Amino acid sequence: QVQLVESGGGLVQPGGSLRLSCAASGSFGRGNDMGWYRQAPGKERELVAVVTRGGGTHYADSVKGRFTISRDNAKNTVYLQMNSLKPEDTAVYYCNTRPPLIAYWGQGTQVTVSS
Repeated sequence: QVQLVESGGGLVQPGGSLRLSCAASGSFGRGNDMGWYRQAPGKERELVAVVTRGGGTHYADSVKGRFTISRDNAKNTVYLQMNSLKPEDTAVYYCNTRPPLIAYWGQGTQVTVSS
């Protein structure tokens, strides 16, 4: 059974940085475009960043220039480096395929940006 496990979240001050990781079980993910999504309280889940099978990247305008998505196929892991964090980045962050598959949503990792 495929499993995606997110980690690396926490509490950080505005302007700080965090690096999120998404570990995929088995060989899942190597042939898929992968995305990081986030859901803030009272809001819809939104796509934040995508890394394609070939390594191409795409970002939401709200994070462009601050976040960097990457993947290590040898480790079956996708990363999200988040710099210059803002309070509005506070959310639960999830990884999934792009487009997402319902069965693959994990628990996510909480990111809180606050002074």
